[in-house]
Amino acid sequence: MIIIIQCPDQVGLVAAITAVLAKHQLNIISLGEHVDKDENRFYIRLNVEQPADALLLEQELKNVLPDNSLITINPLPQKKIAVLVTKEYHCLADILVRNYFGTLGASVQCVIGNHATLQDICARFDIPFYLVSHEQKTKAVFENEIIEKIHQYQPDYVVLAKFMRILSPDFVAHFKMQLINIHHSFLPAFVGANPYRQAYHRGVKLIGATAHFVTNELDEGPIITQQTIHVNHTYSADDMIKAGKEIETAVLAKALELVFDDRIFVYKNKTVVFE
Repeated sequence: MIIIIQCPDQVGLVAAITAVLAKHQLNIISLGEHVDKDENRFYIRLNVEQPADALLLEQELKNVLPDNSLITINPLPQKKIAVLVTKEYHCLADILVRNYFGTLGASVQCVIGNHATLQDICARFDIPFYLVSHEQKTKAVFENEIIEKIHQYQPDYVVLAKFMRILSPDFVAHFKMQLINIHHSFLPAFVGANPYRQAYHRGVKLIGATAHFVTNELDEGPIITQQTIHVNHTYSADDMIKAGKEIETAVLAKALELVFDDRIFVYKNKTVVFE
């Protein structure tokens, strides 16, 4: 059983929490905790061995914790996701393979694309694909069509696997802290379009990728995880793009693993990650 708590910090929180668990004869297998002193915020993730009455346990934890504490007990072990794509296949292909072999930590409910390029690979994995074109329609109409499709499946998260469209605040509001994006750059460097060509012309020695939750600020949502790799003067722009696709796939896979395993805490525009 997983217990996740986020609340204002104060003396004695760990003792209070563990006393409640001891009362219920719950053995702690693992525990991760962190205090953000700047925000006076306390975070803890516990894995306990025995099952318990979740509602009763939550109420007793609330009784010993500060007001407005956020408590989650036994989050769904198998999340449901929808995936948004455009034309690039590398991130989607990795998700579909992991989904097929049961190692994703979630189940892919559908894939929605604004081009038909990736429809065939979805068919090969027997995953529903919906083409929602952005052409010859307003942004609002386009996004509403996608929202309607997503809501049919009620996913826990929506993964932007190289979905190359900027989403409106209205769209983001429908899926607050549910949108996970892979950005082809080590944020905050080289935001926007063509980051690898920007990096090539700048002569950088590191390139990277960032997975983050989507907010109304372009590419500035809470960061889940990042990675970089070394490059040098022998790399062409195309070499950087090829290397970038590999690291994008790895970073998104790691981010999804952390999110699906309930290891991410979000407060304001920052994350606490228990790996």
